[in-house]
Amino acid sequence: MIEVEGVGIEFLRNRRYRLSLREMLLKGKSTTPKGTFWALRDISFKVGAGEAVGLVGANGQGKSTLLKIIAGVLMPDEGRVQVNAGVAPLIELTGGFVGDLTARENIWLTAGLHGLRKEQIEERFDDIVSFAEIGDFLDTPFRHFSSGMQVRLGFSVITTLDEPIILVDEVLAVGDKRFRAKCYDRIDQIVHTDRTLFLVSHSENDLKRFCSRGIYLDGGRMKVDGPVEEAIETYNEDQGRRK
Repeated sequence: MIEVEGVGIEFLRNRRYRLSLREMLLKGKSTTPKGTFWALRDISFKVGAGEAVGLVGANGQGKSTLLKIIAGVLMPDEGRVQVNAGVAPLIELTGGFVGDLTARENIWLTAGLHGLRKEQIEERFDDIVSFAEIGDFLDTPFRHFSSGMQVRLGFSVITTLDEPIILVDEVLAVGDKRFRAKCYDRIDQIVHTDRTLFLVSHSENDLKRFCSRGIYLDGGRMKVDGPVEEAIETYNEDQGRRK
């Protein structure tokens, strides 16, 4: 379902945008000019249908960048990525929603972009709103939502879609305890189907609850690809040595 082979991506330091075409022509794509760094390098793995994979690592080690590459938001500078199914990403708090559009408009836009027909959106609309608990704010611009409200709406929409691959990045850390319990129930439903889950979390309990496989990224390189317990243990050992 997902095949990542020799993937690397390069950024300018302190600015998360790519080298310009002119810079690549002048400097050459294979070199690393002063002021750039490799956010990911030499990443290779395969993920089959129905797997639940936890991405483990400290902040700034490439976890979110890897999700964005799988989602097609970023293109790698080297290597290749093949994704043979649709992807529903919740990688940032905004969930890719448009700030100036209302919650109602964002639901219709996002669901439509992911292939749901008008009748399907109408059938699921009330459930999306109820789960997100934003019924009184349907016609409020999304940018006026609190971070918690943005997460509730984003999670509700993304997990309601029919896409076979779900990407979730740290959003469960924002919601309150009661809403997190609802999210856990929803993720439990996902992992008990043939849908594939990528979960980024600093919560060991969450990773162990939902994921059987763990990928540990350290310095933009893959250090462990194995049972999630092994990935977490190696990460904790490395963190202990660096204190």
